[in-house]
Amino acid sequence: MPEPVHPAHQRVRDAARQRGVDIEIVTFDESTHTAQEAADAIGVQLGQIVKSLVFMAPLDPARVDGELEPVIALVRGTDRVDIAKLASVSARPRIRRASADEANAATGYAIGGIPPFGHRQRIAVVMDPALDGYEQVWAAAGTANAVFAIAPATLAMLSGALVAPCAEQADPAAATASTPNCS
Repeated sequence: MPEPVHPAHQRVRDAARQRGVDIEIVTFDESTHTAQEAADAIGVQLGQIVKSLVFMAPLDPARVDGELEPVIALVRGTDRVDIAKLASVSARPRIRRASADEANAATGYAIGGIPPFGHRQRIAVVMDPALDGYEQVWAAAGTANAVFAIAPATLAMLSGALVAPCAEQADPAAATASTPNCS
């Protein structure tokens, strides 16, 4: 008898199917919470891991205490988000990193397992074009031990991403195991 599918994995799979794409979710006994853990578990280069990083920006940039909206940046596992670039390309001048609670509330997933699509609400997504340097990349599938492979162009389509520079490229050797895979 097949094991039941985790509800988070099913939400990600369903979101892809709604756009006509079937993805195969791979689960591991060990954590894929960080980009390095994911690359090690899968056996791919660190740059092939997609980090889904959640940021918050005021709906009204003129107000300090106003309502916030999430923005997700998709970058390679070797890279960090350049806040100034993300603010510019997303037209959100006062953007900041989301807290774990904010990321969970916005996406419906915990940090370390946030997928690039299939969130509980519509979220603006910016994908760094450096991900296009790979034929296939790997993204979180809703939990800290599940991933799926996808072509960058398909990832951009499924996530509704604006493809624009939003990362400061880091040396792959500088990436650490503490860099969250998907936050």
